[in-house]
Amino acid sequence: MSDITADILTLSFDSPSSPSIELKLPEQLQTSHPLGWGIAFYPNDHQAAVVKKDPAARGMEVQMDALSDWANFRSTVYFCKAQGAARGYTHHETQPFSRSFAGQDWIFLHNGDLDKPKLRQLHKDKSRFLEPLGKTDSELAFCYLLGKVMETEARKLADVPNETLLGWFEQLDPLGSADISISDGTTTAVFCGTQSVKKLYYTRLTPPDPQRVFNSESALLYIGDPRDTYHTSLIVTSCKFDAGSWLSMQPGQLLIIRRGAIIWNSKPSVQQPTPFARAGTSQTPETFARQQAMQTQAFTTHQSIVNIRSITRSQDGSPLVYRMFDISHLTEYEYSEPVEHSTHTFRLQPVEDPTQEVVNAVVTVSTEGEEIRYEDEFGNQSIHYSLNAPYKKLSIECKSRVKVFASPPDDHSLSQRQSSIPLVWMPWARQMMTPYLLPEELPETELRELTDYAMSFVERNGYHLMETLRDMNLSIYRDYKYVSGSTSLNTTPFEVYTNRHGVCQDFANLLICMARLLSIPARYRMGYIYTGMNYENKIQSDASHAWVEIYLPYVGWRGFDPTNGCMVNQDHIRVACGRNYRDATPTSGTIFKGGGTEKLAVRVKIKEVTA
Repeated sequence: MSDITADILTLSFDSPSSPSIELKLPEQLQTSHPLGWGIAFYPNDHQAAVVKKDPAARGMEVQMDALSDWANFRSTVYFCKAQGAARGYTHHETQPFSRSFAGQDWIFLHNGDLDKPKLRQLHKDKSRFLEPLGKTDSELAFCYLLGKVMETEARKLADVPNETLLGWFEQLDPLGSADISISDGTTTAVFCGTQSVKKLYYTRLTPPDPQRVFNSESALLYIGDPRDTYHTSLIVTSCKFDAGSWLSMQPGQLLIIRRGAIIWNSKPSVQQPTPFARAGTSQTPETFARQQAMQTQAFTTHQSIVNIRSITRSQDGSPLVYRMFDISHLTEYEYSEPVEHSTHTFRLQPVEDPTQEVVNAVVTVSTEGEEIRYEDEFGNQSIHYSLNAPYKKLSIECKSRVKVFASPPDDHSLSQRQSSIPLVWMPWARQMMTPYLLPEELPETELRELTDYAMSFVERNGYHLMETLRDMNLSIYRDYKYVSGSTSLNTTPFEVYTNRHGVCQDFANLLICMARLLSIPARYRMGYIYTGMNYENKIQSDASHAWVEIYLPYVGWRGFDPTNGCMVNQDHIRVACGRNYRDATPTSGTIFKGGGTEKLAVRVKIKEVTA
């Protein structure tokens, strides 16, 4: 008879962390068999796992002796089983189990009973490398899953299609209670069987989360190491902890977890927020992607469409037209005393390029002065304006009409287009990109923390360039709160990271800093976003918007909007860019004499023009 009273605990962190796990084993046993424990993890995230366990423990003394210094254990994955041995079980029959496969250690947890004769029939692989060491049905299930991985010629869980992995667990499910966790050190898969002996619960903790202590009848979990203050964690457990917000896993549900985040959920309990939830856009990303894909298919190898504006129809013949917007940007300054002399820079004219056309643009200034039009170092159409006549009020208004054209998707499979991190640069290319590769000057300790945070996305996505960038972009949208007025122009990316709130420029600055720490060129983009007159999102259309542009070799600059968790699309109107906000701010200036107290008001209106 196996350990049906056991509790299992699976932890995944975005960066190596040191939780403290205290298993509560009774001094006086109420059953006829001893109650053991086991813990597995990957020290410093190396490929070799460490497993510590005792099949016949009494109380906490043995565990405390074996795990006396949790602070020295740093790992992104932890497996734990409490009260997990049965009569006759030895050390090599106690969970968690560990096996070396494809150049790395894999670890495994199972709660409940499986029909062992039927499991032997299912596990047909006769390889000596996949023979169980002990006699448990759990280890046999472990060998079965590794055998299926080997059949697909995969070397890690990420190589196995999600639906295929789910199918393997569904083959085990009819054999009994199949609550199972398996990990290759990077990816963790947790399956909740339809005949579970105990419910499984899961939660995701994102900083700043004050809840760091979780207590249950079988375990005390403490996630409070000062080094882990800003780490994100995902916990799956059968323990009924007394604190936190938990979701119950559904029978037959599979969670695929990597670096503190759910990568795939076979049965989402709640609908995931759409990437455009904050922007209130009128076109879904799925629709836009389909249209782009159809464009690409319509023009194949024997045509080279240089001007994107000439692509006007999708493959099925339906029109694929531009969108046109009327934009009004009004900035008003009011001073308590007359300003006698000042100079200003205006960057208000939208970009003119293959995907954006400026039909007209007019800038009006309320006070006459000397005007110099020029293109600045970053390619922005700018105006230098000098005022020598006294004034107490100054208004600058730009009215423009802009067309935004749909563009086909980038084909990242082409040989010269790099798809993995780190990027390789030619020396002159790196020199040209230097302004966009240097992160903001912050204390080294803060940059190290932000580097670890950025690398957690890289490792979560298997060093894939675009998947990493999309994950960072979407995670900022999901994990950070948009709070108007909560920050200032002096707020640093590290402060945004620790506080987990801000506005669009803060989220842009954080993503820029993370990309640059990964040696990926990133720049700040100022512009506007059309929110469809949605009142909840009106705050974003009442002022200029900010997002990030990433330079991809042999592709070009591509926009990522972390405030809305989306790629830049036809709802975004581009205006100015630069290394940071100061290079791209719509209006700036210096007062040389007079002025006193200043009041500033900005009003932006965007209206879509339909034929």
